[in-house]
Amino acid sequence: MDKLKKKHKKLNSPKLNSLFFKKKPGEPLYSKLKYCRRCCMPESNAYQAFDEFGICNACRSSEQKMRIDWSEREKELTKILDKAKKKSKNNYDCVVPISGGKDSAFQLHVLVKKYNLTPLAVTFSHNWFTKTGEYNLKNILERLNVDHMMYTPNRGLINKLATKSLKMIGDSCWHCHAGIWSYPYHVAVKFNIPLMIYGESPADFSGQSTYMDREKNKTSVMSDALKTTIKVPATEMVDEQLSEKELCLFFPPSEKQLKKAKIKAIFLSDFVFWDHERQTEFLIKEYKWKEDKVEGSYKHYKSVECKMAGVHDYAKFIKRGFGRGTDFASQDVRAGLISRKEGFDLAAKIDTERPKSLDYYLKISGYSEKEFQDILKDKRDNEFKNKLK
Repeated sequence: MDKLKKKHKKLNSPKLNSLFFKKKPGEPLYSKLKYCRRCCMPESNAYQAFDEFGICNACRSSEQKMRIDWSEREKELTKILDKAKKKSKNNYDCVVPISGGKDSAFQLHVLVKKYNLTPLAVTFSHNWFTKTGEYNLKNILERLNVDHMMYTPNRGLINKLATKSLKMIGDSCWHCHAGIWSYPYHVAVKFNIPLMIYGESPADFSGQSTYMDREKNKTSVMSDALKTTIKVPATEMVDEQLSEKELCLFFPPSEKQLKKAKIKAIFLSDFVFWDHERQTEFLIKEYKWKEDKVEGSYKHYKSVECKMAGVHDYAKFIKRGFGRGTDFASQDVRAGLISRKEGFDLAAKIDTERPKSLDYYLKISGYSEKEFQDILKDKRDNEFKNKLK
């Protein structure tokens, strides 16, 4: 742990990371926060819930995942896909939102190679693509011979939205959250393609729900996204600098349009056993998919397509007391790859590292680093403000 702290000190200012240097080995950063008794996830996670044993949703979901009859789930999926093929009124059986990341690349492989679907791949570009991300997206589309549409908002609009996003939702990425949900639905309605297929389920390890919860509470994907991901509708982003016309594709189709088009959305991993590590290994071997260093993470695959992933996760750390280091450490603890104590040490190192991409964000937004931190601290939930000190 001492060697880890010495290495960490070279990368960051002690002023920003005093918690890391004070932390005892094997313990979490914040002693006042309640943590899952099995993994490293704190109570400050959005929509988090602990059961009577102090176990978080994500841990319970991982248990359920091992007991689900996936062969039965696959039969359900086959029925849905067969119905989509029969009802297809044009060349496309479904819309697949795709970034080129490991989840969307894998879902495209499954749908094309295993189920012989003809999908229309649709990309909302955050306009922050890395070179690796651009390669992965183009590569998987060409290798699978899939038609593709992309919407890329202009740089000026992205900068204005990223600036306002911090004060509105406590991270820099509202445009991405809203765009990846809204734009594919516009395409589905426009071309009369009623089936939308996403990849990773919210039950997989986000902590938002469990697999059993999803069975009981079947709400619309769009309404769930507005509550848990987008948080602020496009109407609230309109101001003197951001017109409604500029944001037209960030407004989802109306409920009337969606009902008329009979749009149905599913998550592939509600029907197919999802294994991030094995799927990434498969993509690398089969399709020459590429990993790369990702700020805010010790995994080299999640959000490899985005230059600003580190800013998003660092903002989450300041606001909620944990970042993507905790997300992945918790996932690895559940999988038995590391101990909970090792998870706390690894998460603390990764979460507290200041990303280099923050310099770019401060430049385009005009915020000082102190303003950035103060805005995020002000966005903390009231019940956790005294615990995150």
